[in-house]
Amino acid sequence: MTIVEMLKDKEHIEERVYEALEKAQKSQKDLNAVVTFIDPKEQLEHLDEVKGGLLEGVPVILKDNVSTKGIKTTASSKILENYVPVYDATIVKKMRDAGAIFIAKSSMDELAMGGTNLTAATGPVRNPHNLECMSGGSSGGSAALVAAGVVPMAIGSDTGDSIRKPASYCGVVGLKPTYGRISRYGIIPYSSSLDHVGCFTRSVKDAAIALEVLAGRDDFDMTSSFEPVEHYIDAVKGDVAGKKVAVLKNVIDAIDNEATMQCFNDVLDGLRTKGAVVEVVEMNEALLKALLPAYYLIANCEATANHSNLDGIRFGNRKDAESSEEIMIKSRTEGFGPLIRKRFVIGSYGLFVENQEKLFRQAQRVRRLIVEEVNRVLSEYDVFVAPASVSGAPKLDDASRDQLSDTYLVAENHMILGNFTGYPSITVPMGLSDGMPVGICLTGSAFKEGELLNIAQAVEDVTGLCDMKVGD
Repeated sequence: MTIVEMLKDKEHIEERVYEALEKAQKSQKDLNAVVTFIDPKEQLEHLDEVKGGLLEGVPVILKDNVSTKGIKTTASSKILENYVPVYDATIVKKMRDAGAIFIAKSSMDELAMGGTNLTAATGPVRNPHNLECMSGGSSGGSAALVAAGVVPMAIGSDTGDSIRKPASYCGVVGLKPTYGRISRYGIIPYSSSLDHVGCFTRSVKDAAIALEVLAGRDDFDMTSSFEPVEHYIDAVKGDVAGKKVAVLKNVIDAIDNEATMQCFNDVLDGLRTKGAVVEVVEMNEALLKALLPAYYLIANCEATANHSNLDGIRFGNRKDAESSEEIMIKSRTEGFGPLIRKRFVIGSYGLFVENQEKLFRQAQRVRRLIVEEVNRVLSEYDVFVAPASVSGAPKLDDASRDQLSDTYLVAENHMILGNFTGYPSITVPMGLSDGMPVGICLTGSAFKEGELLNIAQAVEDVTGLCDMKVGD
């Protein structure tokens, strides 16, 4: 059931919320997607205070890096396994004021660092379409629970493609708006210049409703924008006559999966039928191949700085030892998984004084060139599009991908463009590849979420995959 459908039925809110909680609990054995369940009783008792809200009575799941007062928030890391915030994130307040009912905190890659959701302290999250496959990450728990029909909306965060890739793997809508469009106050950070808050929904119209609730200036987050918030719901018409759509040639040239490309080409044909102007454009190949290494340097350097306080003394789960130095070493060694420790090594190396100019600053200069290349494309087109993933979700134990191949460097990482630029980007289901969902990713210009959502609605109209069910 979608948000739109739920808002039409105000008589069964309590029944629906407890049904969602029960579904989440029953799905845990198969999906392993929840870290903490939340009792909705007190929230339901105060629902009368927010009558008429855009999310009135809608059950919602929060990614476990979203601070919730009095409710454990671990970011799926052992070092935060006993952390209970004393305040709510701004988006929690916004959704509560709109009538949302929170029922769980979802699993994620540890500290949001990863693209598989295999690194959570509670174990891997499984894809509801095939339990042998991954959900994608880092927001895989939220994606899986929306895909399984537990809730119509879940919160995620996106630093490289951490909403949009799981959305593709799980067959749901995944929206990452413009940098600064949604407050990040109360979100445990990964990379400050790349992190975005966004959402998973079962339809594009639901994503528009969610964004209208979440968006807006927040004085607690100085990176949040003063740009006015549109009435996004009114913008979602699916009218694309005359809209200009750029297809990224570099990406489609790197994809050899026929089923994925068939789905993609069918969508393009449908957009053309609706009157859109669809043209193939080529970006600088060297810059696209530099996306991943530049991302790793910038993201891991920023993450290393952001999490230096997780040392067992200032913050984080403390492990006893004889000295403060030993406490820090033991707490961080036992508190972080191997992938996180590896990323902190990379970040620390990039931040060494002697390395900053030739590594970190150089990556930032490459980022600027990439942003300029994206601006060149968007100066002539309303959006650019490409498949969000080469294929359906990989198996949980799949280690076959060559991370230096053109397919991996370009086709699996192009969505970083949305984080480097900060521009709005959305993944919408486009069909099945080898029996698993795949999505199309659309990226537009800064603060033009209404236009982006409108074109995404046209894609959804073409595919007919609104409210996609497991097994469709």
